[in-house]
Amino acid sequence: MHLSDASITERLNSLCKPPGSLGDLERLAFALCRIQNRITPQSAPRRVVVFAGDHGVNVHGVSAWPSEVTSAVVGFMATGRTASGVLAKTTGADYRVIDVGCLVPPRLEDSRPVLGEVTFVRKPVRLGTADLKTVAAMSESEFDAAWEVGVMEAALAAEDDIQIVAVGEMGIGNTTSAACLVTLLTGQSVETSVGRGAGIDDHGLETKREVVRVATSRVASNVADQNWKAIACEVAGFEIVAMAGFYAGAAQRKLTIILDGYVATAAALVAEKLAPGTSRSMIAAHQSAETGHAKALESLGLQAFLNWNMRLGEATGAILLFPMIDAAAAMMNEMATLDDLLKQTTESA
Repeated sequence: MHLSDASITERLNSLCKPPGSLGDLERLAFALCRIQNRITPQSAPRRVVVFAGDHGVNVHGVSAWPSEVTSAVVGFMATGRTASGVLAKTTGADYRVIDVGCLVPPRLEDSRPVLGEVTFVRKPVRLGTADLKTVAAMSESEFDAAWEVGVMEAALAAEDDIQIVAVGEMGIGNTTSAACLVTLLTGQSVETSVGRGAGIDDHGLETKREVVRVATSRVASNVADQNWKAIACEVAGFEIVAMAGFYAGAAQRKLTIILDGYVATAAALVAEKLAPGTSRSMIAAHQSAETGHAKALESLGLQAFLNWNMRLGEATGAILLFPMIDAAAAMMNEMATLDDLLKQTTESA
């Protein structure tokens, strides 16, 4: 049976408080109830899944970091010692790291988890994408393989009775892919869609903009409008496609998706184009410092809850919403109602 918006609002307004007085906490509770189709939403168990892959476009200096850093960071992820691993552990979430296309296989000799259980999986589609400035980043068969990795991870989460999922990424150069996707899928200008990523200087920013201009012009000339899969093949990364597949699979399985930052939102745009309705299972955690993120969220019909000037990725912004999700669920499940207050007042009179 479908839970109506009116029923959720009625429950919120029946709680022991003036209607609307808890502000965005009520908006978050409303979203949880609507996605989960129940008046008593759950905030756990929850899982963080991070997909990693490298990008051929990085040869053009679009990032402040060389591609080798991707594998190095993924190696630390496998120990639970990067930001997302620490935050996942702190907030009681499972943590999985999936290599879908690192240029160099991560070194895992010292990968014993030190901050709780971490699962590391290697399912590389290829060792990095091609240079999207000049050619398609991947073939359709490679797209399908990366998408399927994401779908299977979503299926595993459902089998494990996970209720809340946050998806992150690691891939040096992937904000360039994200900017291309946002430009092509939303119509934003390159000047808006291209940001500083992991911290490039002014020269690097202009280089990145030029790469995105060239790539998106090439795609617009060679790929038919609304051929969304072909567009994604041209400019996406393996980790971005895996994220999109995860979103689509998670939505199909009625999981609650907590959306991270700019790259995650670019993946969400791909998922929504190829599996319409996926965004109805999403809650946007935060608005990234990347300039194109706000309009990308708007195109999905989402409004972020946090604005902390973050731009790390890895699902860090999404994880930070977990405690607020706990609070919103507790409010709906445990808070007294105005009727309870009236009854107590009457009995005390």
